[in-house]
Amino acid sequence: MNTLDKLERLRSIASEVSKCTKCKLHATRTQTVFGEGNPDAEVMFVGEGPGKQEDLTGRPFVGKAGELLTRIIEKGMGVPRESVFIANVTKCRPTVDLKFEKDRPPDEEETIACSPFLLRQIEIISPKVIITLGNPSTRFILRTQEGITKLRGKWGDFHGIPVMPTYHPSYVIRNGGDNSPLKRDVWEDIKLVLEKLGWKRA
Repeated sequence: MNTLDKLERLRSIASEVSKCTKCKLHATRTQTVFGEGNPDAEVMFVGEGPGKQEDLTGRPFVGKAGELLTRIIEKGMGVPRESVFIANVTKCRPTVDLKFEKDRPPDEEETIACSPFLLRQIEIISPKVIITLGNPSTRFILRTQEGITKLRGKWGDFHGIPVMPTYHPSYVIRNGGDNSPLKRDVWEDIKLVLEKLGWKRA
């Protein structure tokens, strides 16, 4: 599939997502957050769901966690953020009691309703590596109930695509941010990805 075909198919899914009412989250969203990046990306990051800034902008990972993820991609991996693809399991912001105040992980019903969009994104982009960020996306992609602490840094597999689970940037921020030992763990995981891809750090 060439790049134009991929873009067209992704735009078509994004249009479906923007009108989606398959789960309760549609009732409280400002807008959907489809995902963004290079349709030919070799690396795809998958998080759990949009937060406040993402819901307002319609873009994934643009708040504090997004800033950290961008630094990981650009300074750590040595590539522009636009060269990877970033998406979430759910395309609407999950909040506690749907009050739109405090974020929470997507529940099973929301994941079941929304995840087919993500699966179609993965199929079209066909990345060489998927990096899952945190528990919800790791459990969904790897079909496991194991926690991220056990799974991070160990390769998994999604229909032949190598999967590297690592901590969600927001978890790193909550646990010390730039000074957190978790940040070093994430970097170790990213180094394994670079090795797998044969990328040299810029």
